[in-house]
Amino acid sequence: MEIVVAFLFIALVLFGADRLLLLLESRGHVNWRRTRRRDLSAEPTAKLDSLLEDPAHEPLRRT
Repeated sequence: MEIVVAFLFIALVLFGADRLLLLLESRGHVNWRRTRRRDLSAEPTAKLDSLLEDPAHEPLRRT
């Protein structure tokens, strides 16, 4: 009988967490189940070479 109560408690906790995350998603805080993934090909990208480039090659700017 204790195992049945434990499984019901786990199911209740999971259901409550799902409903909480859906509420937070409706307010725009998280992406849970109802929003699709962003299209990463439309996102701006940075080339790895430009991130790892040595800044010593850039000319010095004096003000």
